[in-house]
Amino acid sequence: MTQLSFRRVGALLLRHLYIMRGSWPRLLEMAYWPAVNMVVWGFTSQFFAGHSDWVAKAGGILIGAVLLWDVMFRGNLGVALSFMEEMWSRNLGHLSVSPLRPIELVAGLVAMSLIRTLIGVLPAMALAIPLYQYSIFELGPALITFWANLMVSGWAIGLAVSAMVLRFGLGVESLAWVMVFAVAPLAGIYYPIETLPVWLQPVAWALPPAHVFDGMRTLMQTGLFDWSRLLQAVGLNLLYVAAAAALFLRTHHVARQRGLLLNVGE
Repeated sequence: MTQLSFRRVGALLLRHLYIMRGSWPRLLEMAYWPAVNMVVWGFTSQFFAGHSDWVAKAGGILIGAVLLWDVMFRGNLGVALSFMEEMWSRNLGHLSVSPLRPIELVAGLVAMSLIRTLIGVLPAMALAIPLYQYSIFELGPALITFWANLMVSGWAIGLAVSAMVLRFGLGVESLAWVMVFAVAPLAGIYYPIETLPVWLQPVAWALPPAHVFDGMRTLMQTGLFDWSRLLQAVGLNLLYVAAAAALFLRTHHVARQRGLLLNVGE
């Protein structure tokens, strides 16, 4: 088995950190959209709290949902955009002839995704406390499990998108946004899966985010942590992220063998 070099992964990570450090608009954009979403849904939640018994039973349930959704959304973009930045700068050819192995490229992408997500979502989580007197950190250790599962779901989508961009070119780069939003209606972010049509519910339960958001609502409304939902989310995430990583590595291998990485992005 090929040994993973953390030094090479760190070098790739450092390259992207230098890019971020040299562009304050990038940093601002990462935190801007999660904060805006939180503010909009925060006011919406306050309105519903006075007009809906379902929301009133668990204050902040919509705010918590939108914050956790941003974890998955940013996790996906963190992988896909970091990869596409290599394509936009025509740097994939340089990486392909360097000692960096494909699996180390994947490790660097997911590590960069984690950093981007922390930068983007943590300020919004903190801002919700003074604005709405709601702290998602009150979920305690459960928040870590929700965060981790949604991050892995985002990584799976991001790696699949990166594989398709590598295969079909930058003409399909919009999939970085299209695919994750295609999952959103089935994830049960703001409503229980039971509200979906009966024929669509099995499809929704086949997606890890559906189990995460259902578990979040159960915890906030009853105070009980649903371990079965967690285990199902973990199992599905392992399956999907492994399949997405295999697809990306296979696509990368074929492109490298054909010498396509030298011209990608042109």
